[in-house]
Amino acid sequence: MSLLRVLGRPMLASMFVAGGLDSVRNPQNVAGLAEPVVRPVTDRVPLLPDGTEDCVRLNGAVQVVGGLMLATGRLPRPAALALAVTLVPTTLAAHRFWEEEDPDRKTQQRIHFLKNLAMLGGLLIAADDTGSAPSLVWRGRHAAHGLRRDAHLVRRSVRAGAGPAAVAGRVRAKLSC
Repeated sequence: MSLLRVLGRPMLASMFVAGGLDSVRNPQNVAGLAEPVVRPVTDRVPLLPDGTEDCVRLNGAVQVVGGLMLATGRLPRPAALALAVTLVPTTLAAHRFWEEEDPDRKTQQRIHFLKNLAMLGGLLIAADDTGSAPSLVWRGRHAAHGLRRDAHLVRRSVRAGAGPAAVAGRVRAKLSC
């Protein structure tokens, strides 16, 4: 693994581990902000808990686990995707700069919104990063191509050997008579 991955993944994950721990320990701190985003989502997704604080805790737990997985390089691509999924509602709930009327608060919320957007971009890049190894899709296609090539070679060798074998069989049959 490259030095950039060794350093970059934990750096990217650190915000999620710290923020996720805070959400798990103190969901009431952000439950009020999360309510406008959580309610429509829980109405559409029956698997999610009904309470806003429970959803905040779940989101925080996913961020802690995903952050630790990304930081340690354990299933980093699915971990980055899971973190990206948790970042969208977090950003929409906590940084609604379009609703702010105070210019200073609006500027601060816009900065945080864009920071989260940048982190989302980093997570999407991390989710696509194969670590210099071919992806599973590429490996599958490559293996299928190899099998097709091998089957073609076997078919050619069988056809090439079938003609002389048939002639030898006919000669043997005539000689044994």
